[in-house]
Amino acid sequence: MKDYTSQTLATLLESTDKPVLIDFFAPWCGPCRLQAPVLEDFASEHSGAVVVGKVDVDANQHLAAQYNIFSIPTLILFKNGREKQRLVGLQDKKNLKTAVLSAAGEGQQ
Repeated sequence: MKDYTSQTLATLLESTDKPVLIDFFAPWCGPCRLQAPVLEDFASEHSGAVVVGKVDVDANQHLAAQYNIFSIPTLILFKNGREKQRLVGLQDKKNLKTAVLSAAGEGQQ
């Protein structure tokens, strides 16, 4: 899973038509550490269908402010450069898959 900054995230969101799932986290956050392996598994299982990445809110405070991140982990699902869904708190793979399928379906209508 790639780490994104404000510049690299903007470039990604402008350049892909795949759903993009971004985990806003902090290294000191216990639930964030539990979320990481779930996201790694999800990313490897769905590598062709979705782009999964992460943003360290401590290192990228401007991004956390831009996306109104008040609680971590927060996962934001983007489609066509726009936020489609926000998941706050620890998520399992089933919730992640449901969110991604929902966003992908919106793009096909």
